[in-house]
Amino acid sequence: MRLVMTMLFALALPFSAAVGDELTTKPSKFSVKETVDRLTTALKDKGITPAARIDHAAAAKAVGLELRPTEVLLFGNPKLGTPLMQANRLVAIDLPMKILVWEDDAGKVWIAYTPPSTLKVRYKIDGRDDTLKAMAGALEAFASAAGN
Repeated sequence: MRLVMTMLFALALPFSAAVGDELTTKPSKFSVKETVDRLTTALKDKGITPAARIDHAAAAKAVGLELRPTEVLLFGNPKLGTPLMQANRLVAIDLPMKILVWEDDAGKVWIAYTPPSTLKVRYKIDGRDDTLKAMAGALEAFASAAGN
């Protein structure tokens, strides 16, 4: 019973409170498509080619299901990702980095990503603080460029 109550309580929390430090979330002023387009442009302006753009809503529609606009953009920078994988190869499961953009039930668009500090803790990465800091700054800048 206690587990059920805990789960119900967690589901009742606002999204950002329920995920804690595992994700950084920010609002976007634009539609999902425009936000991801802006993110793609910001990445390309820095010489980063996105690895994949996944439109979950389109995939759902293709099998007769409905999903509010939801896209994920995967991208990476080997200059930042490689040192992390050298420290702990398992971090590769979370690389390349990804940014999720989705529309909630109220029509508000959100941007979310896993902060590098989470990767540091999750994979016990030591001695790569400069790399993690650079990655955090880049993610913040890309999310801001996409959503503002």
